[in-house]
Amino acid sequence: MRKFYCALALLVLLLPGAVQAQKVGLVLSGGGAKGLAHVGVLRQLEKNQIPIDYIVGTSMGAIVGAMYAAGYSPDEIETIVLRPEFQTWVSGAPLEGKVYNYYDADPTPAPLHLRLAIDTSFNIRVTPRLVDDVTLNYVLATMLAPAGAIADYNFDNLLVPYRAVATEVFTREKVVQRSGSLSDAVRNSMAFPLAFRPIRQADGRYLFDGAVVDNFPTGVMRKEFAPDIMIGVNVGDVAFKKYPKERDDELLTSTLLFLGSNVADTMSVGPNGIYIQPDLNDITAADFDQAKRLVELGAQAADSQMELLKSRIARRQDTLALQARRLAFQQRAPDTQFKQITVQGLPQEQQEFVRRFFQRSGSDYYTPGDVEEGYYRLVSNDFFNNVYPRIRYDKKQGGYVLGVDARQNSNLTADLGGVLSTRSMSNLHLGVGYRYLNRYLYTIKADATIGRFYNGARASFRVSIPGNIPLYIEPVFVFNNFSYQDTSPLLKSSAQNSQIQQRDVKTLLQVGFSPNYRSRYVLSGGVFTNRDQFANTDNINSDATLDQNRLQGFTVGLSFERNSLDRRQYAVSGRRVKIGVRGVGGQELYAPGSTAENPDGQLLAGRRKNHQWLKASLFNEQYFKFNKVDTLGRKVHAWGYLVEVQASTQGPFATYRSSLTTSAAFLPLTDSRTLFMDRYRGTAFAALGLRYIKEVLTKLEWRSEVYVHTLVRPWERQETNPLLPERGNTVSRPYLTLMSGFVYQSPVGPLSLQAIHYDDPRQKFGVFAHIGFLLFRDRALD
Repeated sequence: MRKFYCALALLVLLLPGAVQAQKVGLVLSGGGAKGLAHVGVLRQLEKNQIPIDYIVGTSMGAIVGAMYAAGYSPDEIETIVLRPEFQTWVSGAPLEGKVYNYYDADPTPAPLHLRLAIDTSFNIRVTPRLVDDVTLNYVLATMLAPAGAIADYNFDNLLVPYRAVATEVFTREKVVQRSGSLSDAVRNSMAFPLAFRPIRQADGRYLFDGAVVDNFPTGVMRKEFAPDIMIGVNVGDVAFKKYPKERDDELLTSTLLFLGSNVADTMSVGPNGIYIQPDLNDITAADFDQAKRLVELGAQAADSQMELLKSRIARRQDTLALQARRLAFQQRAPDTQFKQITVQGLPQEQQEFVRRFFQRSGSDYYTPGDVEEGYYRLVSNDFFNNVYPRIRYDKKQGGYVLGVDARQNSNLTADLGGVLSTRSMSNLHLGVGYRYLNRYLYTIKADATIGRFYNGARASFRVSIPGNIPLYIEPVFVFNNFSYQDTSPLLKSSAQNSQIQQRDVKTLLQVGFSPNYRSRYVLSGGVFTNRDQFANTDNINSDATLDQNRLQGFTVGLSFERNSLDRRQYAVSGRRVKIGVRGVGGQELYAPGSTAENPDGQLLAGRRKNHQWLKASLFNEQYFKFNKVDTLGRKVHAWGYLVEVQASTQGPFATYRSSLTTSAAFLPLTDSRTLFMDRYRGTAFAALGLRYIKEVLTKLEWRSEVYVHTLVRPWERQETNPLLPERGNTVSRPYLTLMSGFVYQSPVGPLSLQAIHYDDPRQKFGVFAHIGFLLFRDRALD
């Protein structure tokens, strides 16, 4: 009998029909970033002509499997996951070149931004801060839309029949997705709890990551397709035979992340199946920056099983025939014209507001560029923080339809932040906001900063009007108070008497508009009051009275602004530009203090004088981030530059010091605003700076910056009376500013330690450290 069965097995292998009947199913597990190893496995299977007739995936395995089933080759998938943009997709960082800050170009110093919702019963709920998925959702929708249209939304009609496993949120039942939107199926399967939010289905349900109930869906493969041979690739956890006492600390982090996941049964591929588990012990589910290494580890794992694969799978898939079949499948995709934009989840008047973000290039259709532009414009306005795109081909209209599923659940916001510093400039920042949308978007905001060095507040009411050229109208009130003083070490309360105090209040009406949502033009006009108090000497007694110079009047300005920097502070990519002109008219009221003595011992006389001047300014900051990575996947370095030019027709004020306090200031470093330096202030200056950033450890960067600036006809003290100002006759010598230090990107803002050199006799060298965003509101005349 043994000889009979051997002869029968040999006959089966030799019969061409029997070999052709051998069907192979590929199962890809979930595992977060570790799922990128699947790409390497696919590459080696195809390279060795191992056929793949069916694919079932969970979570990251569902993504990789869907791309392969949709007609992407392993090489194409590898190229996609190794692109620098891929890191932004999975991290939730803004996609470079897709920053639309028409609504919010000014960064706030608050690291904690709470989105709240108030319902009709005045109950408040907090929207949890998960991974920002707006870019990932759109990329998946556009990449998988052609295959869905070709297959007529039946996963059996894809290049490779496919299934994605998800979990019903409330019942914890396994859901096998066989049809519908391919990107929806993938997105459902990867919505891991507390990482990615689930999306609402057409029937109203929410689905979670399939890893919760079946992270290694060999049973689904067997039930759905019943293949002859099953290849199972597992990058998730496996159950240990006994407690791993020697390695429990090492394994704890990655295991906790998938504590709610179903562990793999290594025997479930069946007695004739092939089980592949890449060696990923030192990699966690969040290590997406190690994409290249993960792909290669997957390839190595496949190669280690290749002899077994070839011995059990006698059939071969001709590479050229597969490429031809893949190309023929892709060529069946319809033209990418979008005929309609639909909106769900919002009242009718709010739907119209959303649709106005999308503008047509064609006469009767939207191009892919139109749709992409409109989508990123929409999600840049965080009033809608649950935006999900669905792309479906409509045969009747002969084009695609973009369905935007949006939810309004962030009408109330709260901001909380603060700074701790080695100088006496620590502060606390609080902010609230409320937004209401019907035909227009109404936004009310108020915030305050409280500290020893700086106190400030801002309140605004904005009406945003959509259109081909959207605009907003915004009354604004701003208060600033700066107390420049000799600073003390962190947590020490003693500080010398303030020698300069600056306070300004302004009330403006701003009108902003933008042709493209990426930038904005702002026309502003209003009234202001500046009050500067200062001493005319560096050494004063505690009972001395300060000079007071008050300037009150009106100002009108026009500016162009764009800000695509990737961070609020210590950026490494993007650009910030601001070009403006401003006119100022006001009356100066000067009252001398006890330090305003003439050389003859008499106090300067008080005075009242009218001033008018014009000011023009240019600020340009840009970074170039190199995308090279080392063996650990870190970004290597970035370069940046800064150019700033300001010039005004401002005349002299009552004293040398008051002329400086009213003049513009060059503020190149984070702490520059906290220092009052004569050589960095004037009515006209030009500055150039270079910045170099290198990441030395994860989230820890070494930054070095150098600046050179020069003043044009700077303010000088008169020889006969040092209290009074006069113009210098020439351009000043170049002044050098240097900074080198380390910055760590912490959850509460940057933690920085810096060594600094200023070209100023009172502030030549210093060491400065802070944690938190050290940002200030614009002054009244900025």
